[in-house]
Amino acid sequence: MPSITLFHRFSRAFRDNQSHLKLVLVCTAVSGGGLLAFGESVAPEVAITEKKKVVVLGTGWAATSFLKNLENPKYEVQVVSPRNYFAFTPLLPSVTCGTVEARSIVEPIRNIFNKKKVNVQFSEAECFKIDAGNRKVYCRSSVNNNMNGKEEFAVDYDYLIIAVGANVNTFNTPGVVENCHFLKEVEDAQKIRRTVIDCFERANLPDVSEDEKKRILHFAIVGGGPTGVEFAASLHDFVNEDLVRLYPGIKDLVKITLLEAGDHILGMFDKRITAFAEDKFRRDGIDVKTGSMVVKVSEREISTKELKNGGEIKTIPYGLAVWSTGIGTRPFIKDFLTQIGQAGRRALATDEWLRVEGCNNVYALGDCATINQRKVLEDIAVIIKKADKDNSGTLTVKKFQEVMKDICERYPQVELYLKNKQMRDFADLLKEAKGDDKKESIEMNIEELKTALSKVDSQMKLLPATAQVASQQGTYLAKCFNRMEECEQNPEGPLRFREEGRHRFKPFRYKHLGQFAPLGGEQTAAQLPGDWVSIGHSSQWLWYSVYASLNQSFEQQASKLAYQSASSFRLDKTFYFWKGLE
Repeated sequence: MPSITLFHRFSRAFRDNQSHLKLVLVCTAVSGGGLLAFGESVAPEVAITEKKKVVVLGTGWAATSFLKNLENPKYEVQVVSPRNYFAFTPLLPSVTCGTVEARSIVEPIRNIFNKKKVNVQFSEAECFKIDAGNRKVYCRSSVNNNMNGKEEFAVDYDYLIIAVGANVNTFNTPGVVENCHFLKEVEDAQKIRRTVIDCFERANLPDVSEDEKKRILHFAIVGGGPTGVEFAASLHDFVNEDLVRLYPGIKDLVKITLLEAGDHILGMFDKRITAFAEDKFRRDGIDVKTGSMVVKVSEREISTKELKNGGEIKTIPYGLAVWSTGIGTRPFIKDFLTQIGQAGRRALATDEWLRVEGCNNVYALGDCATINQRKVLEDIAVIIKKADKDNSGTLTVKKFQEVMKDICERYPQVELYLKNKQMRDFADLLKEAKGDDKKESIEMNIEELKTALSKVDSQMKLLPATAQVASQQGTYLAKCFNRMEECEQNPEGPLRFREEGRHRFKPFRYKHLGQFAPLGGEQTAAQLPGDWVSIGHSSQWLWYSVYASLNQSFEQQASKLAYQSASSFRLDKTFYFWKGLE
């Protein structure tokens, strides 16, 4: 028994210390005698691959989409953001009026990545400087936590993903920051809700004059985009369905005004939707003032320049002003733009793979970035050189067809132009330029090809600053990171026209899935792919069904959302990646 116990001890020691144990003692009994045997064991060396460190700035649509879809455990991820949750921003207008509680549209960011195989750490802080040369980001603790914004630290990275969104664009209008409410964050929506109630309480005091009551109960919304329109509609329903019962004596003094500098509200929607929305607002008593550019905001009045009346300046007294116009650049992004030679831009310019131009290991997604799509005419010489394999100086359709797939993948405006012109392939474009019926025999030199492609680049458009775009970008980039090593060995992207070989990945392509504009009173306008427009009560149920049926992609992470409409329709589990209204 003692010998067996000793053997077990040595066996256990060997198992636990294989990398260090050199001598092993084996005891056996042979014909009553003892035998000692010494043997040397060398443990096999295991190659340890150092994990690449990925730093993600932000917890919005783009960043959260990236974290949700990243599956490769070979990365070590550090998330830095001043807010430790993801917010479902399309429902912020509903939070302002209590239709949805704030807790129903937020999800702790740690809940999203806690169960993932990837090692993800989170720091509640804000970035104030990026040093691309030394691959560092400098951060300070959030002013809302117990460090009071004084703790600063630096984070190293191998890859940096900037997804910090954008500030509200005030266009340097005097008084906006000091006197207006914004609607970008959950805290903004809660503040607006409190202010609306405060306005009614102040107006209900017995010693307030009627003129002052009218001013206090005048709610002005600046900006006729989706957010401004939905807030105006939500506020109208809130006032007429709830607050009038609580404050019956002042219900007739309430006024809602929507100010828009353009000719119409919802300018990015189909004209039928725009006309319907404006007509519905007029029927509801919401005053829509188009062609009204806000030039100054004081504590009690908004000054507007009436573009339709020769630039006449008018003043509008108000009790609450909500500013919802455009997006602006965050201060540290401005500094980074200057550092990398992009000074003067509103957003970081990236290539079609979302890499910041001039920084191979830095990516930018969402509202803080814009894709700088290359023009076909800029690369026409290298395209011809790539296609003209026999160096004849001319191209036939047959030669061009060999690289046509790569051209359409690299320059999406070509495919879009052919589609809009109802052309089947590039041969039709060459035929249009040459007027030749023998397609395959068409020969073109560089100047003729330039003529044929002269209008193609007119199809290039900037992507809208919406949640839909940001979430798709995050998903795309996560898939690229998941397959980084595989695509290094076997590139799957289009030809490199200026270099040899192929690009590692296919370029990012945005797929528009439609957009909704809730207009209040259980009516919604929907514009979906295929030029399909739906307006009215049926679209409201379509809006509900989107949340009810498409939320499965976020089912495991998202908290349940109770979306209580005027008809008490309940929606469970918010659809995490619904793509548009922002």
